[in-house]
Amino acid sequence: MSDEQIPVIRDVDQGTAKLMPDVDRERAWLLTVDGAPQSYVDLDDPEHLEFEYVRRLAHALDCAAEPGLALDLLHLGGGALTLPRYAAATRAGSRQTVVEFDAGLVELVAEQLPLAAGSGVTVHAADARDWLAAAPAASADVLVADVFGGSRVPAQLTSVEYAREAARVLRPGGVYAANLADGAPFGFLRAQLANFGAAFAELALIAEPSVLRGRRFGNAVLLASDAPLEVGALARRCAADAFPARVEYGDALARFMRGAVPVGDADAAPSPAPPEGAFSLG
Repeated sequence: MSDEQIPVIRDVDQGTAKLMPDVDRERAWLLTVDGAPQSYVDLDDPEHLEFEYVRRLAHALDCAAEPGLALDLLHLGGGALTLPRYAAATRAGSRQTVVEFDAGLVELVAEQLPLAAGSGVTVHAADARDWLAAAPAASADVLVADVFGGSRVPAQLTSVEYAREAARVLRPGGVYAANLADGAPFGFLRAQLANFGAAFAELALIAEPSVLRGRRFGNAVLLASDAPLEVGALARRCAADAFPARVEYGDALARFMRGAVPVGDADAAPSPAPPEGAFSLG
């Protein structure tokens, strides 16, 4: 094993970060913070996406516009920059802004997993909600939110006011995509759908059937837009994955969120803590 493949452990702002090499892929790394998996990156193959929820976010990005078309993307939450690297590879010429709260993590990733030259990705150490509030209106084609403080989405990113800020920053026809996590009875997830339903005309939700049926706690990708979403193409891509997921929309999604109401800043709370071991590495 070369020096480049030695695990790296470092204290960052939000805990202890660890970069562990994948023995099966020469330049691939798993990032964890306090033991919770955060990102997986293959520096030689940025289109290889190990985490299923990241694949679903990538499917949403793939379906957001014609293949290969350069876009303006805003990423709230950075980790090891898996999705920005994917977008740079699949949509050359895109301009991407990444906002990551943990400055120590930003430094670690820049040092150990540097972006390719000319990637078009700019990374800022800043608060996601503050950055969104200051962002120009109609400045992004796609807004991706993958922000977790530990294993929970921070409260300032779970309100209807936040959803309206996201709508303001997106261009007409733009797509919002967020990685969330919840389990039955889905109080958090249903409230998030209500928030974004108050700010956008179209909604969809991507998750594995076992999660949607309440059998286990897991990730769900929320999509929102002011234009019709490409749910057919999304459903085909998600169904073909190693761990197939379902795309809920229309009447089925309306039934899922029936009775849910938007949550304002004053009452917003973090996403629920996952059960012990829900996202562990075993």
